Amino acid sequence: MSVITETGSTTAGSTATAAESTGSLAASLDHTLHGRFLRGLAIAPDRPAFRVGGRDVSYTEAHESALAWAGALRHAAPAGSGGPRVVAILATKTPEAYIGLLAALYLGAVAVPVNPDFPAARNRSILTAAGVDAVITDRRGLTALDALTADWDDRNAADGPLLVLVPGAEPRPDVITATPQETALAAPLPADAEDTAYILFTSGSTGRPKGVPTSHRAADSYFRTLDARYGFGPDDVFSQTFDLTFDCAMFDLFCAWGAGGCVVPIPMQAYRDLPEFLAEQRMTVWFSTPGGIALARRTGALSPGALPGLRWSLFAGEPLHRQDAEDWLRAAPQSVVENLYGPTELTITVTAHRLSPATPDERYVNGVVPIGPVHDSLGQLLLAPDGSVDTGTDAGESRIEPGEGELCITGPQMFSGYLDPAEDAGRFLEHDGRRWYRTGDRVRRYPDGEIAYVGRADDQVQVQGWRVELSEVSHSVRRLPGVEDAVTVAAAVGGSHELVTFYTGEPAASADLARRLTADLPKAMVPRLFQHLEEFPMNPNRKIDRSTLRSRAEALLDRGRIRS
Repeated sequence: MSVITETGSTTAGSTATAAESTGSLAASLDHTLHGRFLRGLAIAPDRPAFRVGGRDVSYTEAHESALAWAGALRHAAPAGSGGPRVVAILATKTPEAYIGLLAALYLGAVAVPVNPDFPAARNRSILTAAGVDAVITDRRGLTALDALTADWDDRNAADGPLLVLVPGAEPRPDVITATPQETALAAPLPADAEDTAYILFTSGSTGRPKGVPTSHRAADSYFRTLDARYGFGPDDVFSQTFDLTFDCAMFDLFCAWGAGGCVVPIPMQAYRDLPEFLAEQRMTVWFSTPGGIALARRTGALSPGALPGLRWSLFAGEPLHRQDAEDWLRAAPQSVVENLYGPTELTITVTAHRLSPATPDERYVNGVVPIGPVHDSLGQLLLAPDGSVDTGTDAGESRIEPGEGELCITGPQMFSGYLDPAEDAGRFLEHDGRRWYRTGDRVRRYPDGEIAYVGRADDQVQVQGWRVELSEVSHSVRRLPGVEDAVTVAAAVGGSHELVTFYTGEPAASADLARRLTADLPKAMVPRLFQHLEEFPMNPNRKIDRSTLRSRAEALLDRGRIRS
C-alpha cells in the first residue's frame, strides 16, 4: 500500500446535517441508488437505518458519517483526480460495511463489496479487475487487506496510491483513520443514471470471478417495481441474511432505506432461538435462501405460529421446495410467502410467485415452487434447444398450451455486459431488434404468464445414453420416507458421468434407497452412491455449495474404485 499521511482530529458529523433540505436533496438524486437512502433520511431521520449487535445507527448518523468518510477519501486523493472512482467495501454486515457502501455512492463512485473471509487470491483478482483505487474496511478487514496486498504483482505505482480508510482505527502511516468535519462532503456528489452504482462478482467458467456492473438506472427501475408491489414503510424491520457480495443484500438495504425502515443482520447464533430473536427485533420482513428454512427447521424454529410478527417472507437464490415453503408459512401464518427469481445480471430478481392454495399441483415441477410471472417492465421470451424463439403469443388466437425453453429477458434491469467483454460470448441473444440476456435456466411458461422452474440448462447430463435431469432425481429422493432434503450431482468419471446423491434426514442403507427409487426412476437414473449428511455445505450466503459436493462425490467414487 502507498503511504498516505492524514491529519486532523477524529470527529463525528459533517457540514451538512440530515435536517438540511433532505427532501430536495432526495429529489435531486431520486434516480440514483443512494437517493433511496436520502428518501429514508427525509422520512425517518432519527429512526434506525440499521442495527448491528444491538446498537442502533440512525439515518442521520449514517448520513453524516458517510459524508465524512467520503470527504476524507476525496481529500486524501491525488490533486486533480476528483477523488476515488472505484471503492471496495472490504467488510460484511458491520457498521463499516453499511456506511462504507453509502460513502462510496456519495462520492459518485462505483461500490465493490468484497468479503474479507474469501481467499486472498480471489479478492486480489476482484480488486484488480474492478480497478479499485480506494478501500473502506474495518479492523478485521484490514488484516485481510494486508495479506492481500503483500504480494500484489498486478498493481504498480502507475495505478496511483491505494487509499485505505479504516475509521477510528489505531493510527498507521499508510491508512486513513480520521474523518474530520472540515473535509466532509457538504452533500452527496451527483451521479448519472447510466453510471455504474456497484459491481458484484459471480463465479466464472474460466475460474476467474466475473464482474457484473449494475447501473443506477437498472437499480432505480427495479426498486420502483418493488415499491409498487410491497408497500414497505418505516415500521418495517428487514432481516439481512446475505453477505454484501450477494445481490439480494441490496434488496434488504435499499427496500428498507427507501421506506425509512431498519435492517438487522442475522447472526448465526440467532438461529438457536430464531423466534425469540425475530420477536426481540420486531422483524416484519424475512429474506433468505431456501437453505435458511432447513436451518430454522433443525433448530426447532418452524413450529406452527412460531414466527407471528412476520408480514413478508421472501426466498431467492435457489429452488424453493413446496414442502419447505408450506412449513415456513405454518410457522409464519401472518406473512405472505413469495418465491423470487433472478440472476445478478438482471438486477437482483425479475419474477415473483406468491404462495397460494389456488396454484395447480402440476406447476410445482419436481416439487419446486413456481417463480413467475416476470415483472411487467421487462420483456421475456423462451429459447428452444433448436434455436427457435417463443414469445408467448400466437397470431390471432389465445395460447392454451404452456411453452418451454431457456428464459431470456430484456428491459431496463438488464446490465450492459460483463466487466471483461470476453465473458459476454454466448450470454446474449439478438432478436426483434433488441438484445436479450440468456439466463441459462429452463422454464415452463403457462398461458396466464406464470412460470415454473424446470432446471439449469447445464443441469442435464448423459448417463448410459439417458438424458438425466439432476433436479428430477433429487426430487424423487426427497419423496422417500425419512429423507428431509437431497441434492444430486454428476461426477465426471472416465469421460462419462456417475450420479451421487447427498441427503439429510434419517440415515438409510444405500441399497435400500436405490431399491425404493426404482419405483419412480429408470435404473440408469438411480444414483450410484448415496451419502448421508447432517447438513449440506453452504457458502457464505447460505446457498448449497454444489461444487464442494461434486468434489466429495468424485472422491467417494475414487475410493470405491481403489477398494474394488
